[in-house]
Formats: sequence, C-alpha cells, structure tokens
Amino acid sequence: MLYIRYVNKTLAVIVGRPFTHKINRQMITIQELLFNRGLDKNSKTKLVRHKDNRRDLYNLYRTDRAEFLAYQNSQSKDVFKGVDYIVSFIGEEGLLSRFIGVYKLTDRKQLAEDSFEYQMEEVKGNFDDLKERVIIRWENAISWHQWVKNEMEVIEIHPGLHYKQFTDYSDFILNFDELKEIVTKQYSDWKKMLSATKGVYLISDTKTGKLYVGSAYGEDGIWGRWTKYVSTNGHGDNKTLKELVAADPTHGNNFQFSILMLLPRTITPDEAIKKERLFKNKLGTNSFGLNNN
Repeated sequence: MLYIRYVNKTLAVIVGRPFTHKINRQMITIQELLFNRGLDKNSKTKLVRHKDNRRDLYNLYRTDRAEFLAYQNSQSKDVFKGVDYIVSFIGEEGLLSRFIGVYKLTDRKQLAEDSFEYQMEEVKGNFDDLKERVIIRWENAISWHQWVKNEMEVIEIHPGLHYKQFTDYSDFILNFDELKEIVTKQYSDWKKMLSATKGVYLISDTKTGKLYVGSAYGEDGIWGRWTKYVSTNGHGDNKTLKELVAADPTHGNNFQFSILMLLPRTITPDEAIKKERLFKNKLGTNSFGLNNN
C-alpha cells in the first residue's frame, strides 16, 4: 500500500509505509523515501549525479540503456571502491537531479591506472514507481558522488521521463522517439486509449515536408498499427516509407505521428480505407506526398 505524506501546501510525496513519528520539519529527503522502500541503512551507499556537457545523457538513457549503463560503470577513478549500492540520478537545470534507479555493485576491476570497471545490477521492485519521477536538490555541486548520509531534499515528483501523458486524441503529435518509448515501455494510458479505437492517421516527414495518410482497422486499433512502425524502424511495411528507410536507416527519426479521424471499432476494412482515401485526396498525398495508391 502507498501512503501520502505532505511536505508543504503544494507538494505531496508517496512512500511505502505509514509514518508513526511526529513530523517536525517541512521537507522530506531522498533518504527517507529510499529507506522506507527497503534500502539497507547499514549498507555502504553512494548518491551519484550524472551530468556531462559533452553528451545528451537524457537521450542516451531513454534510447540506449545498455550504453548508458556502460557509461555509468566505467570510471577514471576508483570512486565506487567498497560501495554496496549506488543511487543514480541525472542532473537537470542548476542543482536539480532526477532519480533513475538503485544499483547493486557486484564486481570491480582495475583495467589501468586511470580506468576502473564496475559490474552493477539494478535493484528491481521497491523503487520502480519512483524512477524518473523524483526530483531532488543536489547538495554540494562540486561533488557528483556522495555518501547517502548527506541528506538531500525532495523538491517534487513528476510524471517521469514519460514526458507526454495521454490527454486527448486530438491534441498530440508524437515524434518517432516518443512513439518508440511509449510502445517499448507499454505505457498503459497510451496503450489503453490507442487500442480502444480505430482511425485515420497522419505521418509527417519533417525532413522533406511530405505527408503520409494511413488507416488503422485491425483488432488492436491505432496502437496495433503504430506498433508495427516501431518494430520496422519507421516504415510499417508501406512501400514508399520502406524505400526511404532502406536508403537511410535513420530516416524514420524524422517522422511525426498524429490522428486525423477516429473510427468506430465496428467499422469494416473497406469503410476505413474509404475514409483514408478521402484524407489522401484532401491532402494530396498521392500526388505530392508519400502515398502511392
């Protein structure tokens, strides 16, 4: 069961256990959240803040988790010697830092005088609903790794790096990276709503300015059709899009996805294709866009 503890008039945080002691201060720390979720208070634990002006760590974390973990595991100094766990954050503006997980150290190797390699495994379960959501204020900006005894204040809890929550069918445009994350991570709000309806959709190629109109009339609705685009690197088995992706495997990153019209789940494929054809004619996508039928 989750419990809500109010930090101030505008901020509430969720913790894993009820609080039985008297609250005598107007803040909650990341340590309280972690210890209430089962992190061993007696373990040797470090808080680690990743921020690198040479690399887009947000994008690396979202799109290539293995590469991000390799970045975390390789250090030029033996900063994790004797450490049992690290609590990992990505640095944001100023001293703000976003929690991305707890990792247990399982091995350590010194490869050279200035090269250390650590093996880590993520601690699953207790901290999952805090990942990518909890924002803290980092203390002592000079030190990017600190022992857990150094208390740091929780500023707020965000929806997470799942930056676009589903609100309405008509008020979103998803770029391909966003669509890949939503499909790969199976975000429940998007999956539920996009699976619930069939429809006519639009793909915009931001590199060429050309448009593609398609329709989704399968059992899994728009979700099922758009999942196909993710699994095929952007082309969805459409002839013209396949040619673009074959010429440049990264071309799908230029695509944006939106919905033109919702269709009832009872609609037949022929009726759906008729609606699709109507939008092709309205937008001229057969003559000037990416459709060819």
